[in-house]
Amino acid sequence: MHDVAVWFKRSQDRIYSATAPLAEMEISSRLTAGTHRIEIPPEFRDLEELLLVGPCPAASNDDAACAVLVLHPKAGEITVLPQTWYTANKCDIGYQWITRVTRDPQTGRIIGGGIRISNFELTEDGMGLERLIDESH
Repeated sequence: MHDVAVWFKRSQDRIYSATAPLAEMEISSRLTAGTHRIEIPPEFRDLEELLLVGPCPAASNDDAACAVLVLHPKAGEITVLPQTWYTANKCDIGYQWITRVTRDPQTGRIIGGGIRISNFELTEDGMGLERLIDESH
């Protein structure tokens, strides 16, 4: 079991930890959609996969405002999946936001949730909204 703390470089948010970090790495928010080679510290290389949510620079109100980042430390790769459904024209950016994602072990699809956003399942390509998940069942 690994604990991973993530924060945005320009953020003023502070994170409490009982121990100092074992390693640090930076991931650019300017990476384009697709898979990229990335330098991974050795301390992360035991992880099979790590899913993160990060901001995307949106040029228009129709562009994705965030991306799911699929980190494969053993391969030294990261795949950027812009969330085409999470745009300023479709969501209230800053009032609603995605906070967590994981992979459904049965389907392999990415599922997630957020603040003022219903739980959701993404399309097979990981970029579109397949469906909202009814929390009552």
